[in-house]
Amino acid sequence: MKTLHSKAFRRRAGQLLATASVVAAALAFANVASAQTLTIESWRNDDADVWNTKIIPAFNKTHPNIKVQFKADPPTEYNAALNARLAGGTAGDLITCRPFDASLDLFKKGNLIAVNDVKGLENFSDVAKSAWSTDDGRTTFCMPMASVIHGFVYNKEIFDELKLTPPKTVAEFHAVLDKIKADGKYTPIAMGTADQWEAATMGFQNIGVNYWKGEEGRKALIEGKQKFTDKPYVDAFKELASWAPYMGDGYKAQKYPDTQNLFTLGRAAIYPAGSWDVPIFRKQADFEFDAFAPPVVNAGDKCYISDHTDIAIGINAKSQNMEAAKTFLSWVASPEFAEIYANELPGFFPLSKAKVDVKDPVAAKFVGWRGTCESSIRNSYQILSRGTPNLENELWNVSAQVMNGTMKPEEAAKKAEDGLASWYEPHKK
Repeated sequence: MKTLHSKAFRRRAGQLLATASVVAAALAFANVASAQTLTIESWRNDDADVWNTKIIPAFNKTHPNIKVQFKADPPTEYNAALNARLAGGTAGDLITCRPFDASLDLFKKGNLIAVNDVKGLENFSDVAKSAWSTDDGRTTFCMPMASVIHGFVYNKEIFDELKLTPPKTVAEFHAVLDKIKADGKYTPIAMGTADQWEAATMGFQNIGVNYWKGEEGRKALIEGKQKFTDKPYVDAFKELASWAPYMGDGYKAQKYPDTQNLFTLGRAAIYPAGSWDVPIFRKQADFEFDAFAPPVVNAGDKCYISDHTDIAIGINAKSQNMEAAKTFLSWVASPEFAEIYANELPGFFPLSKAKVDVKDPVAAKFVGWRGTCESSIRNSYQILSRGTPNLENELWNVSAQVMNGTMKPEEAAKKAEDGLASWYEPHKK
């Protein structure tokens, strides 16, 4: 009996020890899970408040053990700052991805992981994934989030006061500008050239699609069938140059935040825009504003819009929180995220297949152009900015110089073409 009792005692003790080990392991796992913190790298510093008060709290309702912090650099500093942190091993777990070549380069250098196995990627079409996939389309390295659309935002009160109608053609656009300038109370066009990227992004790429006919021209550039020295591109630069007399005193020293302030303070009538500006204007402007699409050259012409796959999110290959990062990406692919993102940041249009009701009327106006105009993306983003000189940066510079009057449209077109031809084979022919 003594032996049996001893055996039973040892067996029971072993069971208790095993149970204690399981409990300890569970507690250790819980502590690790609760300690997980994901850091998001982004250039969208304007969006910090929405991420911190709306998006992250919504994620934490179903994932309370994963903390998320949003860290943003100014847009013009993001690429360099991110690359420095990646090289130094201090970058965040989640990397906000620009479209096409810049993010493809990060993937090729081993800074981003493939996300083909992340649940939710099936919610996106091949077109939506194309900006963050390898050239053969087999590997996707960032979860798509949103596109942005280019156009013009205008102050409705100024238009009503001066009895102006939103223009549909280039001639009508200039007639409106002339009337605003003749009145003298308002700056006709809110735009500066100090940061350069505005001149290319909200200027050249905004209006250019109507000159080179959207995807037709963009693909012809990639194939080498068209060059920047061809008429459609020169004409786009000529139109850009014609804006200078309407941009107000000091526009050459004016930075992006200055331009936003000029418009939201009610001192400018028209703002060449990306739809991403809508939430800023909604927050800061105390007047009613609306939007019109890029004017076509001639009445009756087919219209085109720059409907640009703009923003996605990927995982730092050196993240110490890989599973938590994948969990977050899966949530980004959900209809819940799409609904929050579209309506808390109106002007960013989700790329997932989820049906989203865009409630902001101006954002809805932008996305409504998809029904009447053909969509394209910025012509410098896919393939054509992989070499040196970088075409995107070249277009920033020459677009600003055209608006500043320091470079003629033909010279700008030639500089862009010569730079591309110096390294891109289809343009060497």
